[in-house]
Amino acid sequence: MGDADARGRLIDDPFSWRETKSGELMISRGGRVVQTLGGPSAAKLRKALAAADETQEQLVLAKSTGNYKRGNER
Repeated sequence: MGDADARGRLIDDPFSWRETKSGELMISRGGRVVQTLGGPSAAKLRKALAAADETQEQLVLAKSTGNYKRGNER
């Protein structure tokens, strides 16, 4: 994961995502949905995910969910 994930948290507990029939993106971590994006936000994220490899995908998902770099997520 490089310097962006020095503690390896994205390896130990990775994000996953799925697209609904309505075009929303649901981002999950640890079996729980942490964010749902729709409209222009979902389109922008979908484009970024299409261009990313597996490592970059995890970083893109972490950034899109917000406050995950500070280590206070539950």
